[in-house]
Amino acid sequence: MAKDIYVGEVSHNEEIQVDHFLMRIKLPVCFAEPLPGQFVMIRIAGLQDPFLSRPVSIYSFARSRTNCTIELLYRVVGKGTQILAGLIKRSQVEICGPLGGGYTIAPSRKNIIFIAGGIGVAPLSLLAQYLCKTACHDAEAMTFYLGAKTADAVVGLDGLGKYCYRIVVCTDDGSLGEKSLVTKAFQRDIKNYPPAESAIYACGPRPMLRSLSKMLTKKYFCQVSLEERMACGVGACIGCAVAIKEEDDKTVYKRVCADGPVFDLQKVIWE
Repeated sequence: MAKDIYVGEVSHNEEIQVDHFLMRIKLPVCFAEPLPGQFVMIRIAGLQDPFLSRPVSIYSFARSRTNCTIELLYRVVGKGTQILAGLIKRSQVEICGPLGGGYTIAPSRKNIIFIAGGIGVAPLSLLAQYLCKTACHDAEAMTFYLGAKTADAVVGLDGLGKYCYRIVVCTDDGSLGEKSLVTKAFQRDIKNYPPAESAIYACGPRPMLRSLSKMLTKKYFCQVSLEERMACGVGACIGCAVAIKEEDDKTVYKRVCADGPVFDLQKVIWE
């Protein structure tokens, strides 16, 4: 299904950690307010190489009388993101979005737990902001587990303090916070989060999410945002399909861009 494409202007594009950039883009006021977990496809206006747009989660959103502003938190991993990293102020970009589905809000849950690996902090930060401002969740009810390989790969930490009372930082080498996998730190605390009172939201590398699926029973409400390569962003190319288990235990393939990127943890077939 075709989506509207908006021309935006870069107002900020700064390297905040090694190979990690924060880009701020001004968009027309008619740009729809994104749901936490949605993303955009971005490309440089008028540039034909590389041809494909790049998917980036929406990190923050604001609207004024005259325009909208989105922030994108991204990591340089290839040619396309390397070109994005070189954009200067007033550069023109084409934005398609917001795309995909968002996280489901569980307003009755007393404990809200976020588990992020690396750049997975981006959609969860927008969700934490949304829960505080729109769903009226108290910051003391929200705990954020943030993991990365090293201190140089920890991003988004400064903004989280506004929305989450407790933040647990883990690095593989112990250069910042605890020397631990982020899932291990969560597993240590899991007894504090009764299933009936807790909602868990996660985003990060597939091994992290697979590990999480092994430690949580079906009693837990847990939604995850999948990080998959996408070509079109609207479900036309079927290039980002993942195996999902339906209610009757049949396996179907869902498009991460159009049917996701958010899925119930226990419905994803990880092996």
